[in-house]
Amino acid sequence: MPKLTDLRPMLYTADLDATIAFYVETLGFTLDERNDEWGWASLSRDHVALMISKPNAHTPFAAAKFTGALYFNTDDVDTTWAELKDKANVCYGLETFEYGMREFAIYDNNGYLLQFGQPTHDE
Repeated sequence: MPKLTDLRPMLYTADLDATIAFYVETLGFTLDERNDEWGWASLSRDHVALMISKPNAHTPFAAAKFTGALYFNTDDVDTTWAELKDKANVCYGLETFEYGMREFAIYDNNGYLLQFGQPTHDE
């Protein structure tokens, strides 16, 4: 089986401008590419990339929905929490969990759940 080389989620949004602004201004992503004709953008930060898109005619879309979360590993979850806690809707605050992660979760402007975590032990 061929090797997988990357994962770049595609998040649907009704408001491309607001979603780009959230990821750039709140989370520090860079807008790498944008195509308004397609209603699409590509963003990145460090080793993380994602795409934002308005749904096309073949995709039913009433509102953003996702049954999971996007989990971002970070090398300094405490500083990440301090930078984001007052800029976004918080799902749960910074906690250390028995499974070895210190993490928190926020919602983006569409309601997608974004978790940020750091292992509590050296790997």
